[in-house]
Amino acid sequence: MKYALLLYGDEKVWAEATPEQVAEMYAAYDAFGKLLRERDAILDGDALETHDTALTLRKRDGQVLRTDGPFVETVEHLGGYYLVEARDLDEAIEFAKACPAPIVEVRPVAVSPVVESPVVESQV
Repeated sequence: MKYALLLYGDEKVWAEATPEQVAEMYAAYDAFGKLLRERDAILDGDALETHDTALTLRKRDGQVLRTDGPFVETVEHLGGYYLVEARDLDEAIEFAKACPAPIVEVRPVAVSPVVESPVVESQV
């Protein structure tokens, strides 16, 4: 089953870290990535830009409202994700515990029914 590991943390930690501390943090994430590769569990993953580059679109009554930044005000922000394949929730939790992020949200990826989209023939 696929699980999303959503990584949250305080962006100030990275911004205020010394080069040595940044190298240590990257080494911890590299080791975690190696663990996932060794277990043949990694499907995708990446870091996200800082929260001040985000925008939120809210749709109400046919109108779209754009707000700069994340939807909620918090110290911890979504900073990255891993998409993993795990036997079950217990294995996904095992992966999350091994992740160096201070907060890891574990979410099963929903299994959606396959919906056939109509093929439109070009009129050439």
